[in-house]
Amino acid sequence: MARPSLRQLAIIFTRYGNLTFGGGSATIAVLQTHLIDRLNWVDRENFALSYGLGRLTPGTNLLAFVTGIGWLLRGIKGAIVALLAGSIPCSLIALFVTVAYEFWSHNRFVVVGLHGALAAAVGVMVATGWTLIRPFWKSISIPRLVLFTGGALVLGWLAISPIRILLLAAFAGFLWPERKVA
Repeated sequence: MARPSLRQLAIIFTRYGNLTFGGGSATIAVLQTHLIDRLNWVDRENFALSYGLGRLTPGTNLLAFVTGIGWLLRGIKGAIVALLAGSIPCSLIALFVTVAYEFWSHNRFVVVGLHGALAAAVGVMVATGWTLIRPFWKSISIPRLVLFTGGALVLGWLAISPIRILLLAAFAGFLWPERKVA
């Protein structure tokens, strides 16, 4: 395995930790390709270990993950560099976007664009939900489907926390187990 310099670590985590769209999972997938396959900095076992530990931590899993990789590659200095490179630039981008929004939020074209972006985000969420439920669509009974999906939608509309909705769904699933069809 190659041992990168702190500067190389900063460049990789700044580039991929801040400029990959699609959330933490997409960023980690891109980092996997670069850190394991292209740069040969980390083996799959240590990558999986950092990924698993990062997922267990509360808060931003991506930052825990990059800190773990930084630690594996260069110890405490690598952990600090990876954490700072993976967090400061995106924080500055968020600050810039917030200031720009405040400045432009009264422009009707910007407002229309934001409404379009919101509609697109809702569409992505619905498509993701459909993708997750589709494999179970034919194997689940209609009453269970209505209870779990409809119930989650109603509870979400009532501003119930997603964690509570998941706990309620788990409890309902425990009380109403699905029958195995032979």
